[in-house]
This record gives sequence, C-alpha cells and structure tokens, in this order.
Amino acid sequence: MILDSSRWTATLTGRRVLITGAARGIGAALAARLHGRGAKVALTGLEPELLAPVAARCGPAPWWTCDVTDRDGVAEVVESAVRALGGGLDVVVANAGVAAQMPVVGGDPSVLEQSLRVNVLGVHNTLRAAGPHISHERGYALAVASLAAAVHAPLLGAYSASKAAVEALGDTLRAELRPYGAKAGVAYFAELDTDMTRRGFGTEAASALTGSQRLSGLVSAVTPLDVGIDALERGIARRSKRVVAPWWVGGVLPFRMIAQPVVDRVVQRDLRRILEIARAEQVELTTPQPESHL
Repeated sequence: MILDSSRWTATLTGRRVLITGAARGIGAALAARLHGRGAKVALTGLEPELLAPVAARCGPAPWWTCDVTDRDGVAEVVESAVRALGGGLDVVVANAGVAAQMPVVGGDPSVLEQSLRVNVLGVHNTLRAAGPHISHERGYALAVASLAAAVHAPLLGAYSASKAAVEALGDTLRAELRPYGAKAGVAYFAELDTDMTRRGFGTEAASALTGSQRLSGLVSAVTPLDVGIDALERGIARRSKRVVAPWWVGGVLPFRMIAQPVVDRVVQRDLRRILEIARAEQVELTTPQPESHL
C-alpha cells in the first residue's frame, strides 16, 4: 500500500503525542515519523543514552527516563509532558514492553512476573495517567499489543499472556472513553524487524523452533519496521480501533479460534527437544529492568 503522506501530515500536524518505550525500535521510529508529519512529540524510555539522540532528532522533543512499572513516576512524567506540549495531550502510545522465551513447565517464572509488570501494569499505568488528558473529542489512546495476544506459540506463554491482557485493557478503555468523544485502539504486529525481535529470537531454542517449523509468518517471518510504522501513522491519524502489520494480521484476528489449533498442530515436530533446550537456557528480558516498584 502506498502511503499518502500529505493526507496524514494534514491530520497529524500539531497533534500532541506522548510515546513510551521510545528509546529504540517501534517507539523511536514512530517518534521520528510523527515529528516529520508535524506532530509535537514527548518521549519516555529506560535508556537515556539512546533516548536523548532520538529526542534530538525530533525537535528536540522533551523526554524523560521513566520506568512504566512505577505508577507515581509515570503520573509525574505524564503531567510534565502535558506542560511541555503546551498544556494538553491528544495521543498517548503505550508502547513500552519486554519479551523473553519461557516454557510454561520448567521455565523461569520470573520471566512471566516481569512481563506482566512491564507489559500489563506498565500499560495500565500509562493509560491511567494519560486518560484524563486525552478524554476529549480529538483524544486517542493506542495500546501496543501483538499478534501473540490472539494466537499463541510455544515458548511465548509469558509474552502472549501479557499481550492478551494489553488487548483487554485497550478494548475496555475504548468503551470507557466513548462518552468523552475520545477513542482507543490496539496494535497487533507479527514480528517486526527490531532489535527486540532479534534479541527475543536469538536463543538456541527459538532458533530451533523457527528452523524446524513452517508457521507462515506467525513465528519465523520478519516484517520491515517501516511497514509497522506506516500502519501506526495511519492508525493514529484515523484514531483506529485496530492497527495491524503486516496486512494479513487483520485477516487472522477474526479467525483466531481457527488459527490456534492449526498452530498447535504445526509446532509439534521436534517440540519436545526444543522445550528441553529452552528449559536449560538462561534468558534475559529484551530490555533490562530496574528494581521493582511494586
């Protein structure tokens, strides 16, 4: 699909946007794209050495180091962003997230615990703090989930569970914002070409899984990052209910109950051996996390 940039530039010019997880990957690329379309962006992330140059290329844009699991810290950053953007907020993109492989049986339970903290509580903290500011006729909240929220593959139990919860939060918020004229959306991506994807799938078990299976994009295919950023730009401009990339993800979502048993069957080849590899591996989250604020 060819993106009509002039159309979205007219729609996005002057929009005040807060993006979490903006130090790299989706967040950094989205910040640059929206700034290029005339939006006023404010950025948060955990890695100041990466976030500062991203912000410098966007204006410079105001930015803050922020752990999204720290509810009070998120609230302070949102208030600071509102002031820095001229006393208001039109869009919040709850993008910050982590991933790591975890077999449900024999895997490291701390992977699930940390995934829930960042991907679920972090998204909730962001939407909760920004919600009052985007509760107006032009307001929009976007929760970044994943195709993994709808179709679940081995080794991704922690990630899938957390992203399914993100989907639920986004769907619920959509209904709750409607009386105020604001809208909310959920983003669903198959694997985009980011360093998070490379780190998450850089394990021996993941390599064995993707090397021995034929999941037609659900596990092994990687989509260029620009495809996801194009979809996000369109979705934010339209205040869409769903943002998908690549295009075929939109066709999978309504048929998730059919897709799941197909995936369950396809992944069985060599799965016992792959699970044993995964149980023996030491893995880390794709972004190192500070100490818990819970």
